[in-house]
Amino acid sequence: MTDPRYPVGRFARPGELSMDDRKVLIDQIAAAPAALRGAVAGLSAAQLGTRYREGGWTVQQVVHHLPDSHMNAYTRFKKALTEDNPTINPFMEDKWAELSDSREVPHEVSLTLLDSLHTRWLSILRAMKASDFARTLFHPEHGQMRLDDMLALYSWHGRHHVAQITSLREREGW
Repeated sequence: MTDPRYPVGRFARPGELSMDDRKVLIDQIAAAPAALRGAVAGLSAAQLGTRYREGGWTVQQVVHHLPDSHMNAYTRFKKALTEDNPTINPFMEDKWAELSDSREVPHEVSLTLLDSLHTRWLSILRAMKASDFARTLFHPEHGQMRLDDMLALYSWHGRHHVAQITSLREREGW
């Protein structure tokens, strides 16, 4: 059986990306909000409260995590595009997932937030030139990263979490 933590596999930093490669990754980021909506469509409150794997987050926490993470990504892109090699701040995603907004706020709020956030983020991504994707930031946990790396990471990230939910639905017959 595939590891339920990584239903699309683990993230691997890309090598050199062409503009065509970047377009594919940007299109995957663009598809994430609708894919997430589709993954949770019709789920009951009990199903949203189900953990996608033993020891993992509930479906609702995964839904709230996507805009939390992608808001950070959006800010990281903006910093790297406007500052020279900025050091970004990691966030404690496991602790964020335990806060009341992730446990109590209806998941639709985060679906709407993800739609709006991606509209703004995609405007930036689609306007970037090849030289922009070579810009860097410093992540205290992962070292130097190019915006190409970040683009690939967040393309993977959306697909990764949607697949956690769709895999659960398949296993449970929902």
